Amino acid sequence: ILARKPEMLRLIGLFPVVRNRAFDMVSNGDTFKLWLPSKNKFIIGRNQLTRPSPKPLQNLRPQHIYDALLLHAVDPKDEIAVLEHASEVSVDPKTHKPVEEPEYVVDVIHRDDHRWFLSRKIYFNRTNLQAYRQVAYDKNGYVATDADYRNFREYDGVSFPSEIRIFRPQEEYAVTLTIEKMT
Repeated sequence: ILARKPEMLRLIGLFPVVRNRAFDMVSNGDTFKLWLPSKNKFIIGRNQLTRPSPKPLQNLRPQHIYDALLLHAVDPKDEIAVLEHASEVSVDPKTHKPVEEPEYVVDVIHRDDHRWFLSRKIYFNRTNLQAYRQVAYDKNGYVATDADYRNFREYDGVSFPSEIRIFRPQEEYAVTLTIEKMT
């Protein structure tokens, strides 16, 4: 994955085990280009889906990965951030009993066409202030993307998740990104 601001993304997917190139995808934010070497196909498309395909992988768009990969700043011109105090119930690994852990949730409310709507929720662990989940909503209030960040590691002095799980319920697909090396 090569990500560059504002919305450029290049993603190379490898087949498991043999590690041959499965696909090579690039996006500028509006359009994407996809090369499938095994099928000798080159596809050009738009990042916005007008109608989801019955085949979930055909709904995969680089913009979905880009939006989940990086937490975007709150734009003070068109967005409001609201802090919400909450807690999450998890299982203690030693006692195997449920434990309530405090967390912070930042609700990002976006203005579009003179109306406001909940754009996304970002969940932070209260003890280390790491974002461990981000849920993005569409304009109708339905979950568009649910991204889960796990196994944080230090990469050149920067803490970053080594595993990112992206779930797109409307298009019915999920992707897990595992970071092996980062520069």
